Amino acid sequence: MDDAAAPPDLLARLRGARQAAAADPFGDPVLLVALDISRAMDEGRVGLDDLGALIAGLAQDSAADRAARLAAYVGLGEDAPALARIAVSLVRPDPEDSPVPFAAFREAVERPRFAAVFTAHPTFSLPLATSTALAEAASGAPLPQGLSHRPAPVTLAQEFDQAAAAIARGRDALDDLSAALLDAGRAVWGERALALLPRPVILSSWVGYDTDGRTDIGWQDTLRLRLRMKRLQLDRLADRLEPLGDCAAPIVARARAAAAMVAAQEAAAPERTEATAVQAFARQMVDGRDVALATPDPLVALFPAAMEAAPDAAARATLAVQRAGLVAHGLALAHTHVRLNAAQIHNALRQRLGIAAAPEDRAARRGLLAQVNAALAEVTPLPVDYGALLAEQASAVRLMMTVAQMLKHIDASQPVRFLIAETETGYTLLGALWLAKRLGIADRIEISPLFETAEALERGERVLEEALRSPHYRDYLRAHGRLCLQFGYSDSGRYVGQLAASYLAERLKIRLAELLRRHALEGIELVLFDTHGESIGRGGHPDSLADRFAYLSPPAARAALASANLPLREETAFQGSDGYMLFGTAALARATVARIAEHAFGPLPAAPDPIYAEADWAADFFATLRREMAALVEDPGYAALLGAFGPGLLDRTGSRPAARQVDGMGGALRITHPSQLRAIPNNAILHQMGWLANTLHGLGAAAAANPDAFADMLARSPRFARALAMAARASACSDLGVLRAAVDMLDPSPWLDRAGFTKRPGRREALTAVAHALERLDLSPATRRMFRRLQADHQALRAAWPDLPSMPDRLVLVHALRLCLVQRLWLLAVSLPEFSPRHGATRESLIARLLQLDVPPVLDLLGQIFPAAPDPATGLDFAEPAAPREGASYAAEHAAILGPMARCFALVRECSAVVSHEVGAFG
Repeated sequence: MDDAAAPPDLLARLRGARQAAAADPFGDPVLLVALDISRAMDEGRVGLDDLGALIAGLAQDSAADRAARLAAYVGLGEDAPALARIAVSLVRPDPEDSPVPFAAFREAVERPRFAAVFTAHPTFSLPLATSTALAEAASGAPLPQGLSHRPAPVTLAQEFDQAAAAIARGRDALDDLSAALLDAGRAVWGERALALLPRPVILSSWVGYDTDGRTDIGWQDTLRLRLRMKRLQLDRLADRLEPLGDCAAPIVARARAAAAMVAAQEAAAPERTEATAVQAFARQMVDGRDVALATPDPLVALFPAAMEAAPDAAARATLAVQRAGLVAHGLALAHTHVRLNAAQIHNALRQRLGIAAAPEDRAARRGLLAQVNAALAEVTPLPVDYGALLAEQASAVRLMMTVAQMLKHIDASQPVRFLIAETETGYTLLGALWLAKRLGIADRIEISPLFETAEALERGERVLEEALRSPHYRDYLRAHGRLCLQFGYSDSGRYVGQLAASYLAERLKIRLAELLRRHALEGIELVLFDTHGESIGRGGHPDSLADRFAYLSPPAARAALASANLPLREETAFQGSDGYMLFGTAALARATVARIAEHAFGPLPAAPDPIYAEADWAADFFATLRREMAALVEDPGYAALLGAFGPGLLDRTGSRPAARQVDGMGGALRITHPSQLRAIPNNAILHQMGWLANTLHGLGAAAAANPDAFADMLARSPRFARALAMAARASACSDLGVLRAAVDMLDPSPWLDRAGFTKRPGRREALTAVAHALERLDLSPATRRMFRRLQADHQALRAAWPDLPSMPDRLVLVHALRLCLVQRLWLLAVSLPEFSPRHGATRESLIARLLQLDVPPVLDLLGQIFPAAPDPATGLDFAEPAAPREGASYAAEHAAILGPMARCFALVRECSAVVSHEVGAFG
């Protein structure tokens, strides 16, 4: 790690303080360095501009290191030859033996084995120009100076554009994979191989289609964006084939005509759901359907003649590659996923079927299942039109209708995935099936539960069992030939710990084979979608893409499903711009696709992992992790730490609201439980506080139960070592000294201690005022108790694992700089002048909000209370003698308090951006 941007004397002081703390259990090196910086500011040796320049330099260094890690993570290198090696190995697994039969090669390359899913989770943590520069730097370009590292405001449309650009690069990389597969086939079977339609890897997206927890995405927005995905596919096809000339001209002309009509339909999509606008949109969709195409079949039918007329082998190969991409993805740049919450399904059933019992009431569950099964036996399809969409009030029915219109008017060739968050009963799945049958789309919609809570992962087998007892659900699965399941790593990770969550998910995957055998569903394809983030705490393995895939889909789980003759399609998420960076350039996209292909076609392990022979020890180990993390989540001090000033450290990183609740004019909501935060900001706050608890906590207790077995498994078990690599990286981003400094900041006692020592005029009163304000917040007792819980567990872990990494000096320095800035901001806050209550706010309440770093809205309010604008009457003659104007402007207060406060806060957020670079992801 290069520390070029940090002043040598400051780093030396930090290193000395950390070394001294190793011998002095009462030392606090982080606060000592923060205090040194503050004193330098008091003495005029350092100003805010100097700190700003220092932080900018640290951000530049951290971003450069992040770019280098990104290149290593995807294994950037000679990826075109890597694709060729994969293809050749499929044709001839043993180079010394004969090639496989043509039918076996066809089965290998034409069945989708892996999908990369692009999601719009709010992790757009960098301006587009900066994330682009990082991706280019990872690909070999120099990193420009002067980049902005804080996220810019982003709209849903901008999120979609970023996703579409990443998907387009992914499609180019898939073309390279298809070309390699066809070339390898032609080397053995000649032109016959060009009849193949390779699609072992596909792309999907839910950007613009995910309505779980969002009310800002209307059905018209979803259809508009789905139309855009169709237009992008048609334009891409025409652009790729146009250089071939006459042989491809009919395909190009048909694709261009369809794209023009789709563009007109997209333009007609209403911004608001007004009846006349919806009526006009409906006419455009219905009247233009044939020209716009509703399946790719008319285009696919033109390819044989084009290939016959192609002037050379290269042209025929290009046509074969583009046909494969069209068949693989239909009339869209990527497959479509929509998502909603289980509660929305339940509400729709209550309205439609009059089922009043609560699905979570287990005593009533059998009756509920009987009722919905009876309804499934009698359901008759209803037609859907845009007028029905306009009138429908139930969100689940409206989304199902939106899917029906997609399939009818946009593309009927590919099924739509219907993801249901927080599925905890089979009733939810049967209810979704009833809605799909009611709207006549059950044969084209893939209903998928999302198991994301600890209870859902624990009970997932029983949830599926409830649904599988229904003959209607079993018939539905047989008709589709697949069962789609989604596993979440964000909520599960933050409530039971990331490593325990991965164990629960793996255990459920292994049990699926027996579950499907019991219901005579052998041979059905399993689609297992792992929805995780790019960060450690949300399931993104830090070492490499290969480790990421193996962590989420352990070899033992894959082997268990293979031995049960269950074909497997794995799917994994690439979330927000942090995830899109893995497709940020053509080189990165090709490397990512190469690693996906290596994983998808990789051999299963020859020998079992040792950890499975120690099943009891492993179960106890992960159960201890789960117990300890669950206890931490319920600790009032943990919620107090997350909510103290953690949310104020975060810029907004997406179009979706980051918090579940806001407390109006009263200020930031007092966090009393982690569930009041969404998973991504929860995890991001842990990054910013310098302690990745949801990956680390509980490991000490689990390891201490049997240190010898812990060390043995760490040395011998690849599965266990891969999981513990998550903890090693989390430890490198965590430091008890940094966390202790934050906890100390919330304690009035150190502020009073400083007040007793200061000689600076006016400082004693300010320090005492901060102490009194913190006393009123009353966060210290709970956070100190919680800190001792974390400290004891981590000391036990270090005793069992002495080689555990530590936080590097540069990252510690960033935390110290930010704590200094927060301290300065708090001292400015208590210097606010007195004022009469305004807009329901008092001086005391605004100081409390500033201590919680709820700064921008407070500064806006203070700007109204203390206007800086000059007196508008200055210089005007009002026909009478004028007295001296007094108190007409608060320019002095703005210069001395509000302006510096805003500057301090901006630098606090700049430090947060540096921390995100160091960790490698937001949230």
